[in-house]
Amino acid sequence: MSTITHEPVLPSQPVLPKSARTFRTQVKMPQSWTLADLQARLGGIPAERILLNPPPGCATEDDVQEMADHHDRLCELVDGTLVEKAMGHYESLVTILLAADLVAFVRKRKLGKIYGADAAMRILPHQVRMPDISFFSWKRWPKQKLPRRPIPAIVPDLAVEVISETNTRAEIRRKLREYFQAGVRLVWSIDPGTRTARAYTSASKGKEIADDGVLDGGAVLPGFRLSLKKLFAEADEQRPDDQKP
Repeated sequence: MSTITHEPVLPSQPVLPKSARTFRTQVKMPQSWTLADLQARLGGIPAERILLNPPPGCATEDDVQEMADHHDRLCELVDGTLVEKAMGHYESLVTILLAADLVAFVRKRKLGKIYGADAAMRILPHQVRMPDISFFSWKRWPKQKLPRRPIPAIVPDLAVEVISETNTRAEIRRKLREYFQAGVRLVWSIDPGTRTARAYTSASKGKEIADDGVLDGGAVLPGFRLSLKKLFAEADEQRPDDQKP
């Protein structure tokens, strides 16, 4: 009588980019570390956002591009580890509405360029981030045309993070440290859960913006002002009665 055995079914992850790939350590981690240690290093993020292929510490910028181009997953590169970008449905809507106001303001005044949430940029060695929105003034924009590949080493004047449910406070604090270490001048952290925001001019200096407050461009975007109430009211807008079937 023949016996049929079944191998345990493990969660599948994309193979990057070849099954026979040899991984090289990009960022060393203690041999005694556990997944909990890695999570703590990355800001206490949920395990489901940490990709294990390539192994943590071995991922490169090519892997970031591979995931976006062939697996439809946006990942940041943090200490040689692929971390899936957190973005919920409502957060995405808030982001695009805010981006639309910023684009209109910047284009009218010819101030620079605005990027969306899928724009990867190397802000520090082994650190590739994707702010939900980023603004580059012409002073910071390279004189030569940026190539499609590799990921450019550019640092925005303004970085915007719209907080999703799987973002943690420690993760955002780490991003703030990296942004300002790299030379970002202003960071907006938008919290759709509380409908509030914080405006940072350094990693440790943030101004609370209440739900009835205003996002102010300050010295980075002089004259830009946007009511949080207006932003979230537009995000919550429902189909008008005369448009219903």
